[in-house]
Amino acid sequence: MTPAELAEVVLAAAHAVFTERGLDRSALPGQTTVERPRNPEHGDYASTLALQLSKKVGLPPRDLAGALAEQLGRAPGIKSVEIAGPGFLNIRLDAAAAGQLARLIVEAGPAYGRSERLAGQRLNLEFVSANPTGPVHIGGVRWAAVGDALSRLLRATGAEVGTEYYFNDAGSQIDRFARSLLAAAKGEPAPEDGYGGAYIAEIAAEVQARRPDVLTLDDAAAQEVFRVEGVALMFDEIRSSLRDFGVEFDTYFNEKDLHDRGELDLALTRLREQGHVFEAEGATWLRTTEFGDDKDRVLRKSNGEWTYFAADCAYYLDKRERGFDRVVIMLGADHHGYIGRMKAMAACFGDDPEQNLEILIGQLVNLLRDGAPVRMSKRAGTVVTLEDLVDAIGVDASRYALARYSSDSPIDIDVELWTRATRDNPVYYVQYVAARTASVARNAAEVGLTRGEVDAFRADLLDHEKENELLKALAEFPAVVATAAELRAPHRLAHYLEDVAQAYHRFYDNCRILPRGDEEVTDLHRARLWLNDATRTVVANGLHLLGVTAPERM
Repeated sequence: MTPAELAEVVLAAAHAVFTERGLDRSALPGQTTVERPRNPEHGDYASTLALQLSKKVGLPPRDLAGALAEQLGRAPGIKSVEIAGPGFLNIRLDAAAAGQLARLIVEAGPAYGRSERLAGQRLNLEFVSANPTGPVHIGGVRWAAVGDALSRLLRATGAEVGTEYYFNDAGSQIDRFARSLLAAAKGEPAPEDGYGGAYIAEIAAEVQARRPDVLTLDDAAAQEVFRVEGVALMFDEIRSSLRDFGVEFDTYFNEKDLHDRGELDLALTRLREQGHVFEAEGATWLRTTEFGDDKDRVLRKSNGEWTYFAADCAYYLDKRERGFDRVVIMLGADHHGYIGRMKAMAACFGDDPEQNLEILIGQLVNLLRDGAPVRMSKRAGTVVTLEDLVDAIGVDASRYALARYSSDSPIDIDVELWTRATRDNPVYYVQYVAARTASVARNAAEVGLTRGEVDAFRADLLDHEKENELLKALAEFPAVVATAAELRAPHRLAHYLEDVAQAYHRFYDNCRILPRGDEEVTDLHRARLWLNDATRTVVANGLHLLGVTAPERM
């Protein structure tokens, strides 16, 4: 019995009690939940339904809890119900009801943990969006791991999600990039406001290989060649490195397209229609202070140039026009000041900023080696890049480490810890369970042990304390997935998987799965194999949602 199924049983008991006593059934909720008590001695699950309903029907909560407990005690699968405190219901399942979860999980396979909790929501999720002027740095890598995991979680809970990478391929930073490439091709130092690092020389050389005549052109024409070709090469490199990291986007959106298609003019027209645009000092402004911004924002400068903020407005409108109900944007710690202006901008379009726009801020990441920060890449020259992190600890450890912590907290990634093949390495600890459960299944097949027919599964034999602990942990998976999606918190899933790993190791150490020597295969061996395979399913499903592999061997 899953927590959701038990919650339905509790609600059905409440309906029965209300009917028997002639109470107003309109006071009953459409659904309820049960929770795992912190202290296992208090039972398998707890319900607060009596406390929630007592005032509505005018009954003392313990009296209502007593009636619910009596009704629940008659339900199949319920071993006992105790009343605690002011009216808590502590519920224990019988072994057969608890153990059937193992069968349910194995039969569900990859679908276990999925739900329709967020069905009907259509979200655009933008993350990474590094400028095409250099490799993806470690801060952007954090968003690659967290954003991709979040997209998987949202889809697993029924939301329709479009993932998006925004290339800022227009503006002054691209001009500086092009000038830097031209200088490198000429063997000159980088411009004072330009970009350095070995990658600039590499890209400049590739552009020259494509266009051997480039240095015969005048500087303006040569710079334009380096701009077009250099940006394209950087695009390709960024996309390739993210693909190798396991991250693919549904849409790669170019800022330049907004300009070329006239979408900035469209956004300006829409904002004028809403009555929030004004002219001052020869420039065109958006009155964002009406919606809480600390100052009004320039859309078009007095020289006719568009601002970056104008492009932000056009890009937001483009997403909304494509049918996304909620625009979710992940930004680095240095963009915290953007929240106020972006929320105000959404309001200027007539949207509800709390419903239509969500901005997540990620804090800094440090890569440590021998206890000291790794401060720069050999190739990029100024930052630690995606490739540096992957070279140091691998893709799986990188993704797990970056998704394991709340994104609003700074993190230090210790190379020594995350490459260690020991239990104190979190990703190794979880992946080891994936490998161990697969190994048990292989060894079982070698000795002729199979799960057997579903109808012959003796769930009631899974009555050991450690079996019960593991079953309760596995039962929580769907709720953890849904909560992690709703709270935008993939780290909750990582910590849950570590709890499952701990519960499995305790089960494995106390409950022998395989028969010894010539020992006859029994129904208990088969039941435990079901539980072993259910654990493999949950761990594999959970790791997949984090974009991490579930190895069969380690």
